Amino acid sequence: MNTNTPQQTVAIFGAYGHTARFLIEEFHERGFGLSLGGRNPERMTALAEVHPYARTHVATVDDPGSLEALVAGAALVVNAAGPFGDTTGPLIEAALRAGIHYIDITGEQPVTRHSFETYRDRLAGSGLLFLPALGFFGGLPDLLATVAMGDWAAADDISVAFALDSWHPTAGTRKAGARSAGKRVTVSGGRLVPFDDNQDVPADWDFPAPAGTQPVRALGTADQVTISRHLKAPEVRAFMNEAPLADLRDPGTPAPTAVSEDGRSAQSWLIDVVVTRGAERRAASAVGRDIYAVTAPVVAEAAVRILAGRTLPSGTASGMRAPGEVFDAEDFLSSVADITWSRR
Repeated sequence: MNTNTPQQTVAIFGAYGHTARFLIEEFHERGFGLSLGGRNPERMTALAEVHPYARTHVATVDDPGSLEALVAGAALVVNAAGPFGDTTGPLIEAALRAGIHYIDITGEQPVTRHSFETYRDRLAGSGLLFLPALGFFGGLPDLLATVAMGDWAAADDISVAFALDSWHPTAGTRKAGARSAGKRVTVSGGRLVPFDDNQDVPADWDFPAPAGTQPVRALGTADQVTISRHLKAPEVRAFMNEAPLADLRDPGTPAPTAVSEDGRSAQSWLIDVVVTRGAERRAASAVGRDIYAVTAPVVAEAAVRILAGRTLPSGTASGMRAPGEVFDAEDFLSSVADITWSRR
């Protein structure tokens, strides 16, 4: 029998998705009560059988009442349902009506940008924290950039470089990529400007071990949006090594395959963030396994800190925020057991 109080309950929408599996297990292991929702009745029935300790709801974005039932009694809701262009607005509104905190795991840059532009002023002073794109893209690079920036008030350039040994995308990742086509931006001259595939980029990136030097291509990523919201740098760029991008472009690349009982794949990843100011250079990097699975401990750690009031002082206590604004980035990264990080 679940004995958690309502203040310890987290609602998860999109609860039968690939990443949601890891979220459910992570929150359950941390002792939270769970309210799980999704739009497919058959899949929700199957989920209820696997997780009898959780409340389950058939919930859809076009039925506000069903979303209200999902979040009733919860202290925080996690939106794990893509395409996030369809789900983010209704879930944010449901969280606002319920007066609870909100996190989503989108990696969709246009959605992340829209969330900040639409809700940041509206949420100011609300006492609620809304964190979009709190995952492998968006959240982790933002925290690493915050650590690398350190005590600098401003920098000339922040570059985020991703190295994946492979990328077996979920169906949601493929849909998100299709929806984001032609809508990506980058940060140049201190502004969000349309992404240019022909922009000047380094041919190679000298990643820390074990990735080493690899050819890279420019990306438009959610972390360029989160970083630009609170760290001052006229240029915020993102790159990825070419091998996983080739996987992503290939329609025959299969979905992730679990290699262990916890559902994680064998994929390895590295994120390297370099901040420059004049001739000075600072960097922070992290390594781990499975870009989808690592989202769960990051989200759960954020939820624990939000609900316990373990956030930075005034000015970051509420609103639409990036994680580096809200948490002690160094302490946060050190608390996530699934990653190993360092600065140089």
